[in-house]
Amino acid sequence: MGIPTFILASASPARRRLLQTVGIEATVCASDFDESQIQLSEPGQLVQTLAQCKAETVAPQFASGLIMGCDSVLALNGQIHGKPADGSEAIARWQIMRSHFGDLYTGHALIDKDQNRTLVKCQVTRVYFGEMSDRTIQAYVATGEPLKCAGAFAIEGFGSLFVEKIEGCHTNVIGLSLPLLRQMLAELGYEVTDFWR
Repeated sequence: MGIPTFILASASPARRRLLQTVGIEATVCASDFDESQIQLSEPGQLVQTLAQCKAETVAPQFASGLIMGCDSVLALNGQIHGKPADGSEAIARWQIMRSHFGDLYTGHALIDKDQNRTLVKCQVTRVYFGEMSDRTIQAYVATGEPLKCAGAFAIEGFGSLFVEKIEGCHTNVIGLSLPLLRQMLAELGYEVTDFWR
């Protein structure tokens, strides 16, 4: 079995960087899937469905290869949160998040065109947030970083200052669980090292 092209059905620079960190040079093909079509109240089901829809939207453009779709949300006090719509929403979210914890769910869908197989899985990481003053929250939101991220924070950026600890996979919080990816590739018969260039 040859090594297929790895296609990332996401415009997320953070996901692409994660793959590059472990030697996987992905072809980026953003799905532009309309997420509002999917209305599910269970975060694990929601992110897995969205990840699969994103991968399936991109898959017809390629005759062969591995297509990966991902989606992340933060579950906080039973509420599901994606990217905040604007600065006001991000500030309100952080006023709830500070000194509390949330569960970051990331759905991973991997379509293997050559084997006609699809795997869909979810990884969950618990994130504990530190105390923040209203002034600090406003300053953080003013950087623009929270508006680009599910959960209104980027652990690989300024947001790392406000995360006290995590329980679970670190890279999952960035948008793609590398250990889960390794397991999914193995399930399809590949070694992750096969993709090293």
